[in-house]
Amino acid sequence: MPQPSRQSRLGRYETTTVGGEAARAFVPPPLPPIPPIDVSSLLVPLQRAQMALGRLDGMASILPDTGLFLYMYVRKEALLSSQIEGTQSSLSDLLLFESDEAPGVPLDDVAEVSCYVAALNRGLELLRGGLPLSLRLIREIHTVLLSSGRGAGKQPGEFRSSQNWIGGPRPSLAAFVPPPPQHVMPCLGDMERFIHADTPELPTLLKAGLVHVQFETIHPFLDGNGRLGRLLVTFLLCAEGMLREPILYLSLYLKTYRQTYYDLLQRVREQGEWEAWLRFFLDGVAETAEGATEAARQILALFAEDRAKIEALGRSAGSALRLHDLLKAQPLLSVATATARLNLSHPTVGATITRLVDLGILRETTGRQRGRLFAYGRYIDILSRGTEPLPR
Repeated sequence: MPQPSRQSRLGRYETTTVGGEAARAFVPPPLPPIPPIDVSSLLVPLQRAQMALGRLDGMASILPDTGLFLYMYVRKEALLSSQIEGTQSSLSDLLLFESDEAPGVPLDDVAEVSCYVAALNRGLELLRGGLPLSLRLIREIHTVLLSSGRGAGKQPGEFRSSQNWIGGPRPSLAAFVPPPPQHVMPCLGDMERFIHADTPELPTLLKAGLVHVQFETIHPFLDGNGRLGRLLVTFLLCAEGMLREPILYLSLYLKTYRQTYYDLLQRVREQGEWEAWLRFFLDGVAETAEGATEAARQILALFAEDRAKIEALGRSAGSALRLHDLLKAQPLLSVATATARLNLSHPTVGATITRLVDLGILRETTGRQRGRLFAYGRYIDILSRGTEPLPR
């Protein structure tokens, strides 16, 4: 019996009209690809990615406070994912915003990052509450993702009923035109069935890579597709039991190799080259997981080193240790904030902060006499690696 050709993997183009102008829109075939993915050609990068993911999951299980690590790591991912979409926020901007201080970028930028944090947390809450990874869950996450910032007016939580496009001033000049609106729900329905299908021949990581591309190709919302498509990878790995905690985020890798990423998405669409994309994706999973494991080790070592410094203070170590615990969750704060959170007197907190500055644990960031802010500098430095805003 003749084998299906690679042509079977290709979608079709349809002419769509936007504002009286015709454009070619792409409609992808349903998953899984036909002919099937050549898993044997991906075994080496797949094994590396699975081992790196296992080490990261193991590291998370021995962290003294996994929630604390997630709290900051999620913020880093939110920042990176939003930067890919054009925001100029830094990690310090987000921390300032969450501390009710003025960030150094437009509020819309940092509000978008803050919404991403909320969307990720909402998605995990729904998954843990028993809601499967589904179109309903995707819409719920999207509602939170676009609850404020520039996307708030672009139908949060609603699949699009009009044509969108990627790159270029209008559809006829776009880099890519997703399916016409009448195909959005059928394509999404096919994707949802694939997510829930029993596919023992496809390792979970490969399934996640396929779903990510399919979602980005359908581009079912008017805004927020890129951020949500990256979240889907982590959600799927959690839903399938590959991760106990949501500690894999690909945005730094995709930010670093963004042109390769865009090129490979197009090669899937135009040439059916799923294996090339999946090799890149698996390399990204491995690199990201290895980086996150090393960052966790460095953070643990830093906390232990600084705790030892504080314990050497003697009688004044008690309040300093409490402040150190607070800094792990809020590494940028003022005397007033610390006073309120620790329920200590203002003079006690002021003196304690001075001790931590003298020990090299804290640094003052404003240069002002009033309204001063203190940063847990080395901790923020570890978390901030790779989060420099992209050039405009």
